[in-house]
Amino acid sequence: MLARRILTAAVLIALVLAALFLLAPRAFAVVLLLIVLLAAHEWAKLVGLRGGRGLLFVGALLASGTALLFGPSGFSRGFPDSVVLAICGAATLFWVLVAPPWVIQRWAARSTLVLALVGWIVLTGAWLALVELKSRSPGLVLAAMAIVWIADTAAYFGGRSFGKHKLAPEVSPGKTWEGAYCGVAAVVIYALALAPFAAAAGYAGGVDASSVALWVAFAAALAAISIVGDLFESLLKRHAGVKDSGRILPGHGGVLDRTDALLAAMPPAALAALFFLRHG
Repeated sequence: MLARRILTAAVLIALVLAALFLLAPRAFAVVLLLIVLLAAHEWAKLVGLRGGRGLLFVGALLASGTALLFGPSGFSRGFPDSVVLAICGAATLFWVLVAPPWVIQRWAARSTLVLALVGWIVLTGAWLALVELKSRSPGLVLAAMAIVWIADTAAYFGGRSFGKHKLAPEVSPGKTWEGAYCGVAAVVIYALALAPFAAAAGYAGGVDASSVALWVAFAAALAAISIVGDLFESLLKRHAGVKDSGRILPGHGGVLDRTDALLAAMPPAALAALFFLRHG
């Protein structure tokens, strides 16, 4: 199992790097949309959208993504600011204001329409955010995704080494507060290491102590939001009575299992790029 996990992870990393650095923004968006459709299929199964309703949900994601890419919205090397603000803003509001109490109260939503709407916001928001970040710089995508990967890795090892107090025992028994603190602390160190490169990334303001403090606080907030994304998907799986969202990735489960934290963290990252970085 460990060998399969490592091999799958290595292949995924190679494919991500190739897509980021070799594909033009629109081609990258098309490939990423296909992956989002796989995640949409898994989402539909988790929330009880069976048969025709599941196909309708996946089709709605495909139609909206196609319209955003090739329709009158005006995609060129990126999306119009108004589109980024509307869709990533809605996704960010969900992850910041709605998802935390949803997880804490362990809500079991009865309405498949509500769950379908949430799925559309979550998946479209993450897809659009990654495409927008890629249109600015492949390195910017990696820098944003690294926040999630570092937080997740440090939380795992920190939890195994120091974990005593469960973070959400009825949602994800393996996660601890100590692990979460380690994840956020590791991201703070990472953010401080990246701070000197802010000018090269296109930061519109001067790089001084206050801007560095703001960047570090934002990176820590992204790490916290990524944990919410992880817990939210775990809650959906508990309600569905399944261990993994799918089986497409050997040793790793489904697409949602590997991207749950990214779904939550990427929309606010794209909003930050919109407001604080010059478009290259």
